[in-house]
Amino acid sequence: MDNYEVIRYSTNLYNEWNNFVLTSKNGTFLFHRDFMDYHQDRFEDFSLLVYKDKKLMALLPANRTQGTVFSHQGLTYGGLLIQNDIKFHSVLKAFYSLLKYLNFNNLKILKIKIIPAIYNQLPSDEMLYFMFLLKAKLFKRDTLSVVDQKAVLKFSKGRNEGYNRAIKHGLTIKEDDDFDGFWNEILIPGLKKKYNVSPVHTIEEINLLKQKFPNKIKQYNIYHQNKIVAGTTIFITESVAHAQYISSDSNANKLGSLDRLFYHLIKTVFSEKKYFDFGISNENEGKQINAGLQFWKEGFGARTIVQDFYSISIKDYEKLNIVMK
Repeated sequence: MDNYEVIRYSTNLYNEWNNFVLTSKNGTFLFHRDFMDYHQDRFEDFSLLVYKDKKLMALLPANRTQGTVFSHQGLTYGGLLIQNDIKFHSVLKAFYSLLKYLNFNNLKILKIKIIPAIYNQLPSDEMLYFMFLLKAKLFKRDTLSVVDQKAVLKFSKGRNEGYNRAIKHGLTIKEDDDFDGFWNEILIPGLKKKYNVSPVHTIEEINLLKQKFPNKIKQYNIYHQNKIVAGTTIFITESVAHAQYISSDSNANKLGSLDRLFYHLIKTVFSEKKYFDFGISNENEGKQINAGLQFWKEGFGARTIVQDFYSISIKDYEKLNIVMK
């Protein structure tokens, strides 16, 4: 009989955790401990490792707030990371063991941000099936605007006109290792003016993450007469280039700065990636969409996928024990 064991993460498991993320079928660099731990002062880590007969087979990146476990409040997505060669029955047993462990530790709720399918290296929808079995509550659904690079969708008239304006104005694009100009001159003022919020990452944090992941985080800026007018911060995974931040000064429409920048990124820099992910256009916990922002992204050929957010009553874990006949 297979023996499953669940262990809470500690720093002595740093290498084992990271090596597993690299070979899992649905892991990205966001689950590397150097990424997860940059904001460890904000979250109480409650990440778990699941072993089958002493061999590591699954991870749950997570944090805890009182009786609720989140996977993960500090990350774009979460859920169960699974070894490439693990089959369905073992994944089911691993998640059952994980919930049983949480229940034993008097935790009540597990909230999961499902990893969007475009980030998986192999089919990985086991978690969605488990949500159905557990009658988990779908409490949020975001829409992501994604360009499928294999599809041949023409850019809209508006995006092409913006591109041509940028060429006419002599705008230039540069990949910058320094984030300070974009953060301080464009991003922070732009977010403050539009939404009265600050970037999720401080300038110190994004510089630290760039140092840790130099090939995974890139900054592209666009200049007019040697002055920065727009930029984007790109997170790069195996199959996806994701625009983590997009911002411009007030002359974006006049200059066509963002149209020029993303034309270049989609058509040239990341043309070999499977997908280019613009991220969400949602507001009000997924219940509304910023129509103008969505329209702009769709002008580049982006179309919609969804990301689901579930809340699980941990005490219901026994429902998983009667699935396999």
